[in-house]
Amino acid sequence: MRKSHADFVAEQSQSASAASALVSSWRRSLVKYGLDPAATRLPARVLGSELAGRREAMDLLMHVAHPQLDQLFELVGLSGCNVLLTDAEGLVLAQRVRDGDAAQFAGWGLSEGFDWSEAAQGTNGIGTCLAEGRALTITRDEHFHTRNTAMSCMDAPIWGPDGRLIAALDVSSVRPVQADDYNRLIAAQVGQAAASIEALLFRASFPSARIVLASEERLAQHLSGGAALIAVDEDDLTIGATRAARKLLGLPREGEIRPRPASDVLQRDEGMRGFDKGERAAIARALARADGNASAAARALGIGRATLYRRMAKLGFEQK
Repeated sequence: MRKSHADFVAEQSQSASAASALVSSWRRSLVKYGLDPAATRLPARVLGSELAGRREAMDLLMHVAHPQLDQLFELVGLSGCNVLLTDAEGLVLAQRVRDGDAAQFAGWGLSEGFDWSEAAQGTNGIGTCLAEGRALTITRDEHFHTRNTAMSCMDAPIWGPDGRLIAALDVSSVRPVQADDYNRLIAAQVGQAAASIEALLFRASFPSARIVLASEERLAQHLSGGAALIAVDEDDLTIGATRAARKLLGLPREGEIRPRPASDVLQRDEGMRGFDKGERAAIARALARADGNASAAARALGIGRATLYRRMAKLGFEQK
């Protein structure tokens, strides 16, 4: 007699020999959270002022994410998929769904205000993505709860400007059959959209800073997820870095970054240090603004032309 899904999950969760990321999540669901795989209740839901408060706490994220959610939904909506954005606790803050599909997804709890944390619903795309901090796909009977085995969920984490996990982006489907190749295609789109949201949020968090790519080697979308960017202030000090940049450059994984010269952070030897470096940069800017006219540049710097020429010679400028 074939085992039920709930019996199989319970058996694998308690097996000492079963070792995989999926079984580890099942085990957390059963042992750590005390969940029953046969439970049929919907996720808990918050509405009204409580939901509004959770959204307000994520106001900047919501602002930059809305256009990205729209674009992602344009790609997957016609195939009957549902797009969700959650906070770090797995609470659904925003949704994109076709009117004709909304009631069906709400019936599964895949709607605004529902709690899809792993602690509440066991192994699922949103909750397990947040628990493990990585992009993943949970299809049908990979879910912990039997009631969720009709779903396929493709998810990616979103990291905040301080390096902390702040959200998950989800595309879910409850269609009876969905090819693995199609799921992989959707998962790639989810990952790209999550990376775009993360980069936009980072830029919006440092509106006065110059945003610099941390490496020229295919790191616009780093393999760890998200853009490898740093924020540099007017004094050329690094004041922020995305999660991918922190990992790439050996910076603290979370929290504020101690301001350091961008060239030091990027490990670029520019050949000068201290005041000489700053003076050379100031002269270069003045010359550029004056279209190379030394007299105009000297006036802008408040020095004589002869002094400017002497400083240019000392600092290695080519004389024209």
